[in-house]
Amino acid sequence: ARCQCKLPPRERRNCGYPGISAAECRKAGCCFNASVPGVPWCFAPKPRRVRKVCPNDSYARINCGFPGITAKDCERKGCCFRAHPAGVPWCFYHRVVEE
Repeated sequence: ARCQCKLPPRERRNCGYPGISAAECRKAGCCFNASVPGVPWCFAPKPRRVRKVCPNDSYARINCGFPGITAKDCERKGCCFRAHPAGVPWCFYHRVVEE
């Protein structure tokens, strides 16, 4: 994402080799900006900021437990628990979303 490449020049960590093209740099998953001399032009992006959320759509749930699992056991596994509606998993995995 573009925002991952907005780094002050002094914070850039080299991600390429001398003479790397913008296309090769981006193909490697790195950022390219040749506007500042004396700092890496091909550099590592900022890490993505993500968080886990329990999906609201009950039909998007992916089962994380077994029939009859308790809320405590489900949450101990690191999963979401909602004992409704019927016919869908009550213990289910989080979704990871970017912030």
